[in-house]
Parts: sequence; C-alpha cells; structure tokens
Amino acid sequence: MEALIPVINKLQDVFNTVGADIIQLPQIAVVGTQSSGKSSVLESLVGRDLLPRGTGIVTRRPLILQLVHVDPEDRRKTDENGTEVEEWGKFLHTKNRIFTDFDEIRQEIEGETDRVSGVNKGISDEPIHLKIFSPHVVNLTLVDLPGITKVPVGDQPKDIEVQIRDLILKHISNPNCIILAVTAANTDMATSEALKLAREVDPDGRRTLAVVTKLDLMDAGTDAMDVLMGRVIPVKLGLIGVVNRSQLDINTKKTVADAIRDEYAFLQKKYPSLASRNGTKYLARTLNRCVQIFGSCRSLWCRNKDSVFFFLILAMFFPGLLHIMSSVTQRHSLSFRCGGARICYIFHETFGRTLESVDPLGGLTTIDVLTAIRNATGPRPALFVPEVSFELLVKRQVKRLEEPSLRCVELVHEEMQRIIQHCSNYSTQELLRFPKLHEAIVEVVTSLLRKRLPITNDMVHNLVAIELAYINTKHPDFADACVLMNSNIEVRGRDAEGPCSEPAGCVRSLPASPQKGHAVNLLDPVPVTRKLSAREQRDCEVIERLIKSYFLIVRKNIQDSVPKAVMHFLVNYVKDNLQSELVGQLYKSGLLDDLLTESEDMAQRRSEAADMLKALQKASQVIAEIRETHLW
Repeated sequence: MEALIPVINKLQDVFNTVGADIIQLPQIAVVGTQSSGKSSVLESLVGRDLLPRGTGIVTRRPLILQLVHVDPEDRRKTDENGTEVEEWGKFLHTKNRIFTDFDEIRQEIEGETDRVSGVNKGISDEPIHLKIFSPHVVNLTLVDLPGITKVPVGDQPKDIEVQIRDLILKHISNPNCIILAVTAANTDMATSEALKLAREVDPDGRRTLAVVTKLDLMDAGTDAMDVLMGRVIPVKLGLIGVVNRSQLDINTKKTVADAIRDEYAFLQKKYPSLASRNGTKYLARTLNRCVQIFGSCRSLWCRNKDSVFFFLILAMFFPGLLHIMSSVTQRHSLSFRCGGARICYIFHETFGRTLESVDPLGGLTTIDVLTAIRNATGPRPALFVPEVSFELLVKRQVKRLEEPSLRCVELVHEEMQRIIQHCSNYSTQELLRFPKLHEAIVEVVTSLLRKRLPITNDMVHNLVAIELAYINTKHPDFADACVLMNSNIEVRGRDAEGPCSEPAGCVRSLPASPQKGHAVNLLDPVPVTRKLSAREQRDCEVIERLIKSYFLIVRKNIQDSVPKAVMHFLVNYVKDNLQSELVGQLYKSGLLDDLLTESEDMAQRRSEAADMLKALQKASQVIAEIRETHLW
C-alpha cells in the first residue's frame, strides 16, 4: 500500500495539469485560525523552513504540498554550483525548474501568492502546487489553507470570513480528505473554529485528526493532560500535541531538527506517560498511516473474514469494557457515578448505610426476650441469665442481615448490566459495522453475568450462615463488652430482689378464660400484663445489651466480607473470564461468517470505496501506458 501513495500523487499532478477533478483523491487539509501554528506544523513535517512568515493572514492561497520520500542512495539533484543535494522542490507552475534552496521556495510562494491574490492581504482559491523530495519525509499530500479570520484587513472584502470559510469547506468536503484541525493549547478547545468547521462536514469525526500546538505556552500551573487524553474533544482519528518553533526561534535561525529534539525533551518532562503518542514524528507517522487507510479504502475491512479479523474485533471491545468497570471514562457525566465508581458507591454508601440502619434490636420485644429466657431455664428458675436464650435471639437478629446483603449483590449485578449497555452504546465504529457480532458479544457478557448471579448469592448466603453457625462469645470485642456490661449491671442490681421475689402489688396474669367449647392449652405462651420484677428487667437488659454488642460485631464482618465476595465471585470473575468466554461462545467456524456480516450501510460504503480503489488502479495503468508510449 505504501507504493500507492506516490501513484496518487502522480494522478494529482495529471488532474491538476488538465484542470480536471475526475476522482477525489486522498489528501490532508490543514485547518486552523490565524497564528494557530498551521505553517509551523507543516514545516515540522517537512523538516525545513519553506513557508512564508509574518503577521496577520500569511497563507492567502491554498498550498498543495506533496511530500515525496526518496531513497538516500538514489541519484541526487545538483544545485547551481554542481553540488549534490538530498532535498529539493518543484512547483507545478514553474514546469521543470528544480529548487534546491528552500529560501527560494519561500520567495517563490510569496511571489506567486502576490501575483494572483495581490500584495495587500487579498485571498484566492487558486492553489499553488509544490512537491518536496527528501529522504527525511513520508509520502503525504498536504493542503495548507488560509487561516480562519473574522475582521477584514487591507484590501480584503468585507465578507472575507465567508470567503475563507467557503474555501476551506470546498477542500474538506471531499470524503477522502483527512481534516487536520489545528488548535493552540492556550485557547479553549471547546471554541475551536477548526473543529467547528470539521464537524460540519464530518459530524462523526471519522476523518478528523486534531493537533494541539503551543503546549509550551500554557499558563503556569496548567497542563493539557485532559485535552491530550481526549476527555475534552474526542475525535475518531485521535488528538496529537506538538511543540513548534516560536517566532523568536525562527528569528534566531533555530533549525527544525533542533526544534524536534527540544520538543521530545519537553514532552518527556511534562507529559512522560503521553510522550510516545505525541510530537511531530508521531504526527507524521499517523498521517501517513491514515492516508494508507483511506487510500486503500480500508483494505483491512475488505479482507476475508478470518479468525485474525475476529480477534481484532474482540480486542476493540474488551479493553473498553474493562476500563469502564475499573473507572469513569471520558464520556461519563460528572453529575453521577457509573462504572467502577458506581460499584464502589454501592459497597460503601448504599450497602453500608443500609446495614447501619438495621436496628440490632429491631423486631425484638421485651416479651420475646423474657419468653426466650423462660424457655431456656426449663422447670427450674435459673440463678444466672441462660446463654441459650442469648444465642437463640442473636441468631434471629443476625439473620436480618441476609436480605440487604443479597440486595447488594442485585445492585452490583444491575450496574454490571448497565456497564455492558454503556460499552455497547459507545462501541468503536469498527465494531458497530457488524451488528450481529455486536449483539452476540453483548448477549455472551449478559449471559455470563446471569450465570454468576446465583453463585454469588449462594456465597453471600453462606457468609450469613457462617455467622449463624457459631456464635463466638470468646470474640475479643465481645468479651470486653461483656465485662463492661456485667460491672455496670452489678452496681445497678445490688439492691434488686432475689430470683423468686416479686414487687408488692404485682399480680401474675393467668390465661384468659376459654370460650365455651374450647379446651385450655397449657402450653400456650402466657402474656405478661404486669410490671416486670427487678430481676426480670435486669435479665432482659443483659440479653438485649449482649445481643446489640454481638450484632454490631457481625454487622461489621458482613459489611466487610460481602463486597469482597461480590468482587471475587461476580465482578472479577467476569473480568478475568470474559475474553475466554467470548472466544469459546463465538469462535466457531460455522458462526463467524454470519457474525461478520456488515450492515447494509457499511457494506455500501465499503463497496463504493472498493470501486474507488479500482478506478485509481486503472488510472495508474493508463498513466503507465501513456508514459511508455513514444510519440513521434
């Protein structure tokens, strides 16, 4: 495919010569406001000073700049003195003249601009065609357009803004045009005129590459991390930050090579984690790759739908899903939690507050406590509070923690389903090209979640059952509470009556008189309608305090262990096994052909792109035949 780009450049020459626009060829249009750094970006890509400089509007005609990579071992051109040079330029309007001095190239651009556009800031839509041959460039076709302006100067017409806008739209409306939207880092990206124009012709951002210039000129204490991460203005082809030469650097004759070296040092120091994905060299490689993709009509998608392609699609979906589970993505709103942050909120806020709202003695009356004590003593009155009554009642209270624990599992499961839906809605453009595969992936993930739900519920149920299985009265926290309570109760109960005494005036109630025809069941519980004795009141108080103390210990354990169980058996299990599950469920020879069926819209666009490729190849053959034909 690398060989196709020079062919496209040749075709561009042919069409420009005859003044025909038969085929819309792949190219890169550079768009930005005045002084945004467009020309600096272009010069950095070329590696030489060749563009006019000055204040106000400098680029007043479209400059179609073709970069042609030449092998250093090939025959070089010679300058006026007969010295070989490795870099040279050619203008279309100067026919076969070779420019080996880049200062002369700049002067020729200025002269040709003044010839057509006038000398007083006027503009023209007639392009200047320039080829640069160099072993230090990659094969690219760039179009430098006039900077977006608002106020006319010199002999510019009052509608200069509209004229420049129309000129830019004429070039970037080409569906094969990659839009290089240049914006300075010390301005607000949300108000970028370049991105605004790009969105008019490329609303999905499929062919827009944003370049952020002047990273070194941001206010002290600020950085462009959010911008470079794509959190402010996301674009499909990416966003690349560069540091170009300042006007002072240009005045002091700082070379582009030195500027690129200083740029690398700046990125390593200021943005070490992003340095490898930013900078002029990375921009050049990215543009070359983009042209190859567009020029080959996205040949990747035209290949046979084999297993490699299937795994490539999964690779686009899987990392995004894991990222959402772990954190909040750039697309999430700041007004609510979602993804991994939402799961954390469920654990520590929703579940935590629900457990704390459970009253340790809720649903437990004094009659229940007294009945449990009496049932535990049997026929003989006990001298001490029976331990059996405590265990019976505390198990009843601990059991109440099971329902909110299972509800926590349900909430996390629902959030995981929302994560899947969120990742589905914001899937990559490539994955959305295959709706059947897209639906199948979502179904597999949803099915895996459904299978893990009962397993996680069983584990949470077992956590509560474990607490009920053994009431550890030797727990350090519970033992300390018992000592403290016993000492307090002894002080309060020194004057209390004996175990069988009752206060004066208190009458033990008897069962209500049975209705006629009904026998008396002596085993029925006897309701207490009298005032409790001091001993009974003390015993109930002891049991209630012990229940509360032990309940708080168990609640703390449950509050800690349930989130861990949910993470292990549900969240982490899905993350660790999702990829193998997707492969196991979908990687089947009889299923792949159906899953990798493109949508009708995508299939039509691919077909049109394939037709374009055939036309380019045929045109290349025609040119080759004409070149080999000798006219006499």
